[in-house]
Amino acid sequence: MDLRQLLILLAVGAIAGWLAGLVTKGRGLGLVGNLVVGVIGAFLGAWLLGVLGVTIGGGLIGQVIKAFLGAVVLLGLLGLIRR
Repeated sequence: MDLRQLLILLAVGAIAGWLAGLVTKGRGLGLVGNLVVGVIGAFLGAWLLGVLGVTIGGGLIGQVIKAFLGAVVLLGLLGLIRR
């Protein structure tokens, strides 16, 4: 992974974490926490959709959608654990 790919991953994760924080009101972790969740969610979303056999279009928009779905799942799981 080169520097450009790493920066894209961080940007996609940041966007996804921010969006997931907006959608899951009350379960967010603050700005920095949601950004970290977004980056982790990018990996989780790609893995989870791959396991389920679901394909979402390529490109930047597809990456953001995958990361967003992964971040929402991760925030939901963290919300269950924190109870």
